[in-house]
This record gives sequence, structure tokens and C-alpha cells, in this order.
Amino acid sequence: MKHYYNPMSRALSTDWMLKELGVKHEQIIIDFRTDNKELRDFHKINPMGKVPTLIDGDRVITEVAAICAYLADKFLKKGLAPELGSNERADYYRYLFVAGNTIEPALTLDASGIKYPNPMAAGWGDMPRVLSTIELMTPTSNWALGEKFTAADVVFGGLLDSFVTFNLIKASPKVESYIARIRQRPCYQEAHAVPTETNA
Repeated sequence: MKHYYNPMSRALSTDWMLKELGVKHEQIIIDFRTDNKELRDFHKINPMGKVPTLIDGDRVITEVAAICAYLADKFLKKGLAPELGSNERADYYRYLFVAGNTIEPALTLDASGIKYPNPMAAGWGDMPRVLSTIELMTPTSNWALGEKFTAADVVFGGLLDSFVTFNLIKASPKVESYIARIRQRPCYQEAHAVPTETNA
């Protein structure tokens, strides 16, 4: 298994996920600062030229939520996903996909000063709706699905942590508390440790 990664990217979340699972893999750092053969070869694997990218055998998996979901199911006995067919799966999928499909596009546009002219036409609506959704979905205690930490927390919580870290949203007390719990996890701390040399 190969994990294409850069420490200044969304690949922090998938690195964190791999650490939570304790999965052996090859970490390949992609340096986007210079044009090199490794970068050109990477574009052949993922034409978007984005990390994270995971290769497992002949499978190429991209997108944070897809990689985390794939890993959680591949190593289901590790307990980072609800059992297949369980009622918890509905909530689990919602947390996985609302992060990248709704929250991140809206927050990115807002941080860039871009206002979508018609919120009814955008899948993410508008900032008031997104912020209300974040507040509603953020757990008051424990984790997204209750007492058990899952990949939903890596994806949803990791995204909130990133936007709060870069001051792109102001966290409510509930969101602050949730992020504080996330930051206490040893695997989060290991994944987010400041590298001695960045390759951004």
C-alpha cells in the first residue's frame, strides 16, 4: 500500500487515519515546489495532481473521505467504521460526505471572498446554512457517532480542525470542545507534529 502525501495538505487526515489503524504502508512525499520526474509520474496516477492518493494493489483511491472510508472498511475489525448494514451507517456516511461535498466548498469560497449568487442552485447553499449544519452535527460529547471514535471524526472533525487552525471560521464552544478532544488523540498528535523539513 502506497500513500502519496505532503505534510502541508489534506493528506494529513489520511496519514492520521493510517496511524489510527496501525496499517503498514509506504509513505511517498510529493514535493510540489519543483517540476521533477516523481511529480510527473504522480500526475499519471492522479491527473488532478492532488494528495492524498492511496494505491492498494492495482486500485487508486483519491479524496480524503473515500480513502478513509476504504481503509475503515478494509480493516473493519479495527473498529473505525460501524458494522456493514448497521443503522449507524446512515449517520456515518452523512459525516463522511458532508465534509467535502458541502462544508469545504462553502468555507473555501467564503474564505476567498467569493459569494455564490444563488444559494438555491449550489449544493452547499450558503454560509448560514453550512454553519448551522456544522453546529447541529458537532457532537456535544464523545464522538460523531457516540462513544466510539470512527473515520467520521477523522474526516468531519479533521476538516473543522483545519479551518479553525487557519482562522477560516470562528468555532462555537461546542466545536472548540470537539476539536480539543480530537487533538488529544495520540495518532492525531503524531500525524500533526511539525516536520523538521516541510516539502510543501
